[in-house]
Amino acid sequence: MSRIEAPRSDDAHTAASGDLVDLLLGGLPAEAVLTDPDVTASYAHDMASFCPAGAPAVVVLPRTVEQVQHVMRTATALRVPVVPQGARTGLSGAANASDGCIVLSLTKMDRILEINPVDRIAVVEPGVINAALSRAVGEHGLYYPPDPSSWEMCTIGGNIGTASGGLCCVKYGVTAEYVLGLDVVLADGRLMSTGRRTAKGVAGYDLTRLFVGSEGSLGIVVRAVLGLRPKPPEQLVLAAEFASGAAACDAVCRIMEGGHVPSLLELMDRTTVKAVNDLAQMGLPESTEALLLAAFDTTDPAADLAAVGALCEAAGATQVVPADDAAESELLLQARRLSLTALEAVKGVTMIDDVCVPRSRLAEMLDGVDRIAEKYQLTIGVVAHAGDGNTHPTVCFDPADPDESRRARESFDEIMALGLELGGTITGEHGVGVLKKEWLAREIGPVGMEMQRAVKQAFDPLNLLNPGKLF
Repeated sequence: MSRIEAPRSDDAHTAASGDLVDLLLGGLPAEAVLTDPDVTASYAHDMASFCPAGAPAVVVLPRTVEQVQHVMRTATALRVPVVPQGARTGLSGAANASDGCIVLSLTKMDRILEINPVDRIAVVEPGVINAALSRAVGEHGLYYPPDPSSWEMCTIGGNIGTASGGLCCVKYGVTAEYVLGLDVVLADGRLMSTGRRTAKGVAGYDLTRLFVGSEGSLGIVVRAVLGLRPKPPEQLVLAAEFASGAAACDAVCRIMEGGHVPSLLELMDRTTVKAVNDLAQMGLPESTEALLLAAFDTTDPAADLAAVGALCEAAGATQVVPADDAAESELLLQARRLSLTALEAVKGVTMIDDVCVPRSRLAEMLDGVDRIAEKYQLTIGVVAHAGDGNTHPTVCFDPADPDESRRARESFDEIMALGLELGGTITGEHGVGVLKKEWLAREIGPVGMEMQRAVKQAFDPLNLLNPGKLF
């Protein structure tokens, strides 16, 4: 594994020993500057396994744009690296601290500044919790679709930094498609606005999209203009059981080829189904090799479910169970929501991969993961946003067992190699961070890496923003 190396200099050492904190306090209230090592250590990393983290010199929690600008001006003056953070629910190490850095936690900037039903936009600060925004716009008959599984905890700023997705991506797309404009504090403290709040706009390069998914390496998002949709009807869900993963993937292909637009199309393999049964005694048949969940939020969801149910049966489904109402739909979705918790219970720790492949290659991906699990003698469950080919192979292992930990890491890498071999990508929604930085170069190639580094150099010539991430 590559280590995170923060830029170090005599100035940085001096700053860490006193000048840095004194200068930060010149533009921040005392309660916004944390220096207790026991406290700052709790901000050192996100939720990813196998990702090294350094010891921050200080943690700051600004509440205003001006305070963020002050932090970046101070960091530039003293050449101290800055690691931006949201709720630290990420799974790639993108929010991990580097030695001697300033951790810039944006969780206190948590205001919803505007909800405009006519323009169908919301203007928010980066620390707003995804679920809080969803509930707030819902009161206006509106809908903010991106729904990462951590939506009750994760922040909009973090979602933007990693271009996160969720269960509804098959119909509504990912975070990038809802970010219309941004206010960004650059590495030297200048404030830049990108994008728009209008329905259309093509003035200049699309810098807004450039910042989405940049993992805090180009600037600090301090305000976002987000697109909204009218609130859809309650969705109805169908569960289909299959005797093989290949049959379930065939059903996915039939559904998408048939022109259907489900609001959710999720797959659980036999390992995941068993783990959920063991955890929650949900009574799913032990013979189930794959469970497919489809949902529609259309004006006539029952008719859509009937059509999709017929396609599942044609693909070999052994049982198809459509819900009659929202309450039954929620019961059917419980198994999917419990998947990662259930897999964590298998060994106590998991590595969650994030490989996305073309839908037409989904069956090959599942078969390949089975072979990798057998090769390394590990439990690897797969849950997938099947409608967009985004798989989450989840490696269960005992971190106290060095050999099992080694096998877990090697299997993780082999899964990424398989994804690239099938024409996919190493990450569909979790980002690169530290965990996958060595694989980024393999995916985008030397010319792509050269141009990405040139973009980084243009925005952050001193390499102060989240150093050691991406590349």
